[in-house]
Amino acid sequence: MNSLSEDARLRPTWHPVASATGHPSYSGVFPRDERAAGEARVMVATVLAVWHLPRLVADAELVASELVTNAVWHARGPDVGVTVTRTGHARVCVAVTDGSPLLPRLRVAGLLAETGRGLRLVEGLSRDWGAAPCARGKSVWAEVGTG
Repeated sequence: MNSLSEDARLRPTWHPVASATGHPSYSGVFPRDERAAGEARVMVATVLAVWHLPRLVADAELVASELVTNAVWHARGPDVGVTVTRTGHARVCVAVTDGSPLLPRLRVAGLLAETGRGLRLVEGLSRDWGAAPCARGKSVWAEVGTG
């Protein structure tokens, strides 16, 4: 990758958007590669700082990272979408869209397995989570926080 495209990648590609629920949201699109999860964590941490929700950062970052990593490994298409929506006083929803129509499922990972635990982490850290088909493939979401 040349330095110009490397510089372009360092600029945030996410921005505030209007949500269907009326709650504030930020949305971004990241290239579907090994750096996407880290970029999603930065986006989530920054958005939660803007909303003054530091207590949610660790859980929301991990949820975003796991959902984006699943999209990078299992989906199709050149990019992954990430949206963070404030759904309550101290609650956010992290949603990841990708180009695959296949919905995720919880797995039971073997004791020595190196993969297969991401959605269990998401389930443990979130109030609720789910997945739904969308025009682009699917959206996998998780709600973190209280209130």
